[in-house]
Amino acid sequence: MIHLQASMKVNPAKREEFLENVQELIKHSLQEEGNSNYQLFEDAFTPNTFMMIEEWKSEEAIQAHNKSAHFQSFVAFAQTGVLVAPLDVKTLQG
Repeated sequence: MIHLQASMKVNPAKREEFLENVQELIKHSLQEEGNSNYQLFEDAFTPNTFMMIEEWKSEEAIQAHNKSAHFQSFVAFAQTGVLVAPLDVKTLQG
């Protein structure tokens, strides 16, 4: 199992738009064959800072996800001023 933690700092003015779009990403990602978990959490002490926790069965599943239409659409959306800092992704094996 491969675990990913993706930290996102969202522009407060785009918060609602982010939350709407990320729901589609989560919905479709959970339907992917190689996905075991895809959850979004907000930092309790830092508003508009979110952490996506992902669990994948293989590196191939992650690569397929990264090429998927729903992921590519979300990446394009995030690059429109939604994120105020670069996406920070950490990979944990185990």
